[in-house]
Amino acid sequence: MTGKVIIIGAGCVGTVIVHTLAQNADVFTDIMLASRTKSKCDLIAEDIKKKYGVNIKTAAVDADNVPELTSLLKEFKPELLINVALPYQDLHIMDACLAAGVNYLDTANYEPLDEAHFEYSWQWAYHERFKKAGLTAILGCGFDPGQTGVYTAYAAKHHFDEIHYLDIVDCNAGNHHKAFATNFNPEINIREITQKGRFYENGKWVETGSLELHQPITYPEIGPKESYLLYHEELESLVKNFPSIKRARFWMTFGQEYLTHLRVIQDIGMARIDEIEYNGVKIVPIQFLKAVLPNPQDLGENYTGWTSIGCRIKGLKDGKEKTYYIYNNCSHEEAYKETGMQGVSYTTGVPAMTGAYMFMTGKWSDAGVYNVEQFDPDPFMEKVAQSGLPWHEIINADLEL
Repeated sequence: MTGKVIIIGAGCVGTVIVHTLAQNADVFTDIMLASRTKSKCDLIAEDIKKKYGVNIKTAAVDADNVPELTSLLKEFKPELLINVALPYQDLHIMDACLAAGVNYLDTANYEPLDEAHFEYSWQWAYHERFKKAGLTAILGCGFDPGQTGVYTAYAAKHHFDEIHYLDIVDCNAGNHHKAFATNFNPEINIREITQKGRFYENGKWVETGSLELHQPITYPEIGPKESYLLYHEELESLVKNFPSIKRARFWMTFGQEYLTHLRVIQDIGMARIDEIEYNGVKIVPIQFLKAVLPNPQDLGENYTGWTSIGCRIKGLKDGKEKTYYIYNNCSHEEAYKETGMQGVSYTTGVPAMTGAYMFMTGKWSDAGVYNVEQFDPDPFMEKVAQSGLPWHEIINADLEL
């Protein structure tokens, strides 16, 4: 391994990743940050140099332009590309990695630009091509998806003979002191939560209305928060890789003020992802909305409170029913002190660095396309806890779900 790594995307999560890579400069010995806007990369690089004394190379690249990205990869010759660009750029970036002979890692699965629909099938279809090239592609290595998949694999390895019920619970109990803002790219965030809900039960996918099902769930050191059932991409891979699962669901908290703003945005057409014509110019309403909402990168300074994300699992061990809850609580204030970003970005960026660390140190390295739960969870769990996201376990308690 040369220690060379390139990050595509200079937003909130990309910023956290560069910080945490620089904290592990013994493994990541040559780091490049590339984005459509090089000046954003340069500002992050300056901050890293001041804080850690680590030099970060920067470059401008259009991730949708496969020849342009391929040329950059061939010039820099990284071992690994970490993709934190937009989800509908995933396939272009994977194509460039194949063309340049570079391994790949991302935090969110592909979705088409013109449809709010995401699934892994498009990326899983690359398995044989990556395998034939002797390259590794690691999919969904953020927190959810990502660390939640590793948590499930860890539970299956150490606590269960069969997992029957899986509920992933994601609480942001923080306050950014804005009337309305999203914690990551507004376009992606709003597309994700306004689609229909879906969960897996008894071998079938059950569809619900958007945010139709909800109930209070108690989060450690936070308390009860109203939690809404969403479809989330890791459910697709987890029920495939753990076929004993009878039911798998994903829950996320939202405040009433957030939901009121979201309903108005939908009702007035600002969540639309199709083109409209305005004053002779074609625009996409949700992209216009993104331009006028607060920038997620600017939220961290005044953000208070905690996130709490984990897996609540029920199954069998030695013929007896067992419950298991594994989770992490992350402080927005502490995340900001370390990286200048809020906790939602931090909890995505640290697992991405950890997955990259697993690859660069030879612990996760099979040729082909894989989700994180298909690898050994133990070294990841050790490293991610050392890197700012310690995990906690509650065994044989009431899961509430």
